[in-house]
Amino acid sequence: MQLVKRGDTSPAGVEVRGVLVDLGLLPVSSSVSAGGIGFDAACDLAVREFQQLRGLSVDGIVGTETWRSLVAARWRLGDRVLNLSIRDPMLGDDVYQLQDRLLEMGYDVGRLDGVFGPRTERALVEFQRDCGLIGDGVFGPGSMHALRRIGRKVIGGRPQLLRESAKLDHAGPALPGKRVVIDPGHGGNDPGIQIACGEQSFSEAVLCHDLALRLEGRFIAVGVQAHLTRGPDTNPSPIERAQFANEIGADVLISLHADRHDTPAANGVACYHFGTGSGTTSTVGEQLASLVQREIVARTDIQDCRIHAKTWEILRLTRMPAVRVEIGYLSSRTDRARIANSEFRDTVADAILAAVQRIFLPLNLDCDTGTLDVRQIHSLLLAHH
Repeated sequence: MQLVKRGDTSPAGVEVRGVLVDLGLLPVSSSVSAGGIGFDAACDLAVREFQQLRGLSVDGIVGTETWRSLVAARWRLGDRVLNLSIRDPMLGDDVYQLQDRLLEMGYDVGRLDGVFGPRTERALVEFQRDCGLIGDGVFGPGSMHALRRIGRKVIGGRPQLLRESAKLDHAGPALPGKRVVIDPGHGGNDPGIQIACGEQSFSEAVLCHDLALRLEGRFIAVGVQAHLTRGPDTNPSPIERAQFANEIGADVLISLHADRHDTPAANGVACYHFGTGSGTTSTVGEQLASLVQREIVARTDIQDCRIHAKTWEILRLTRMPAVRVEIGYLSSRTDRARIANSEFRDTVADAILAAVQRIFLPLNLDCDTGTLDVRQIHSLLLAHH
């Protein structure tokens, strides 16, 4: 879709305004029927508030991802019949509410992503059969009535945390044989941020692809099956990138980007994991983000901008621990010089590799941040056995 932002008086801007009114983010008195105005300052502020609450990039611009989130937010559980559609999956807050309720009753819906997928269908079928209903995987009035009258099965604890931790333990500590997807941001006709550094010019897409290749080489050298989501001339959508990682059964996904800000003083590295404003999070993804962040900061002199929860599609739609790394601000003169330096990118690749190894290591084999030499990993694991 076209980008909709402040000052847009097109039908798209008017439609966005109507959705914001429906969601209660703008007063009814500002409805389009009261004046037909489009995307003004009030809309810009409302969109920013919505993006902040939803864990999206807060820029006041309605692009594809923000628009999908706005549409999803209009649905409440019981508004429509929910079922599995492979070609056009149903998504919305009603799906999220169903997943959340099934999860708290002990059914395994996987990640709370608001997408009605096969795992949600299996959990719903199990719930229906336990309630004496026909297990057809269709959430209609009968299932809604059963959901309302049945209390929680799981009291205390965090079932999703237990499942993620168990899966991590089952994977074992050794890296050889594991699958890692590396996702260099942008690409193709989308160069991302473009900068000049000295006599050279760079784009975010090229720098991230170069870092991805360095990281890929390191993973392959230690026996990891490393896959890139794109080549130098392609730009898959976030949904396509997530589907790629899911289809090959990746153990981990690392997405690589660089940041920018209107304030040139903004600088530093930050890592993002899946998480919502309501407290739902990928616990292992959060742990991995913390490890990647700490390893990069410990091995470089870059500013620590810490880790944060987001609902970006590359984090929300992947079924494995996923981290998005913003390796610095290309709008910062200091960070720009760092990122343009190949030795810095090598150090970042080493740091990410060490972090991925550490997420699989048991506590008794873990080491201090910034000290793990990946060349010693094999001997470390042999000594453990």
